[in-house]
Amino acid sequence: MAVDAAPSGEAPPGRLAGPWVPLLVVVAVGLGFGLLVLLVRLHLEPVMSVDRGVARELNEVVSPRPYLVNTLDGISRLGGRPIMLWLVGVAAVLLLVRRRFRLAVYLLAAVAGALLLDPSVKSLVGRLRPVVEVPVAAATGNSFPSGHALGSMVVYGAVLLVFLPAVRYRKLFISAVGLIVFAIGVTRIALGVHYLTDVLSGWLLGVLWLSVTAYAFRLWRREAGHPVAPLDEGLGHEAAEAIKSATDSNRPIPHRWVKATEILTGWVFTFGILYVVGYLLKNYTEGTWLGRFDDGVVRWLQTLRTPTLDDVSWVGSKAGDTYAVLAISLVFCPIVLAVWRQWQPVVFVALTVLGELTLFLCTEAAVQRDRPPVAQLDGPTPTSSFPAEHIAAAMCVWVAIAILVVGRTHSRWRWLAGVLAVVVPAGVALSRMYRGMHHPTDLLGAAILTALWIGLLWWVLRPHRRAAPAEVHR
Repeated sequence: MAVDAAPSGEAPPGRLAGPWVPLLVVVAVGLGFGLLVLLVRLHLEPVMSVDRGVARELNEVVSPRPYLVNTLDGISRLGGRPIMLWLVGVAAVLLLVRRRFRLAVYLLAAVAGALLLDPSVKSLVGRLRPVVEVPVAAATGNSFPSGHALGSMVVYGAVLLVFLPAVRYRKLFISAVGLIVFAIGVTRIALGVHYLTDVLSGWLLGVLWLSVTAYAFRLWRREAGHPVAPLDEGLGHEAAEAIKSATDSNRPIPHRWVKATEILTGWVFTFGILYVVGYLLKNYTEGTWLGRFDDGVVRWLQTLRTPTLDDVSWVGSKAGDTYAVLAISLVFCPIVLAVWRQWQPVVFVALTVLGELTLFLCTEAAVQRDRPPVAQLDGPTPTSSFPAEHIAAAMCVWVAIAILVVGRTHSRWRWLAGVLAVVVPAGVALSRMYRGMHHPTDLLGAAILTALWIGLLWWVLRPHRRAAPAEVHR
């Protein structure tokens, strides 16, 4: 798009002084990356000495302090593929739901290119990873460039460019993204898995790839007849309203302090009921028909064990563990936020998961019921048997999803959600008993927890009611 010159001869606000400035920046970044590749390939001693010295000094600071190692590892995971692929997947789904196909294509293409560049350049350079006196972390593959530095620069940078038009405080958002990328790179050096030049090259290559893809995207938009805004306004400024996270006309939780009091009171009563039931099952069922039934069912399932069923039950058991529930929530919540543009369903699911976890932890610590007297395929576990945590987690998350989908849609999805709310918890329950981890009556605890907690949140939040959103201009 042509830009009229300012009367004073200066560039209009927010625009670069001339088209050659971005080109010079890209050329400078490319030359910097090429220079680093050349220096590393030639094994120049001054560069190698600096790299080894930084690695050695940081290892002496980090290795004696486990808390620092854990902190650095946690920050480093923000640049790992699981988190970044989840972030890109969620962002792409949101863009597709909002019919911003060009932005979704740009985001996926930029990330796919980074995934190809990382192993390609590593193979070409062939640099080994640092060797430090006290290793505190491990990584596979070659060292140059840092995949975490490259990946975080491209992923977080592309997400920044795509969603910047919808952000209110842009400078703060840009600073936060820059700080995350910088911190990820520093942790890779501090953990002793990359040299300083590995991280610098990863950043430079990431900036270079982002620049090339952003320029190509802007040309694509121009050829399609769309206006091209300055890069500091993002790639698709006209999509700002469409890609905002939510446009609720009302708060997700009206009268939040009153509702918080109701939820907290209900949590206490739910815990009390679970404790009473667990205490009775632990202390008053041994030698009774109920106790014999509990042990008999688990022993009978033990006689059915085969290697194939062991593998199947392992999958069924994993479907209800904490990681699976979090993964389901982290996929479902962004999708419904994109589709319904309301925070209330997200709050409902988040409170469901949080309440289930806290109720389980408090109840199992208070009751301390032993596991069934059979061989347990999952081995010793730090938690006790009542209530069945995997089963309760699966019940809560899938019932919460079913409530939202059935109450807010009129398509085939409501039938699928209802079936999953029954089939998945049933599969988890059977798998956990088959593996000798729970009595049948532990399922009672999971059912009570789910019914009381979901019922409480449903009564307080009314999540099935879809509030009228504010008008969205597309």
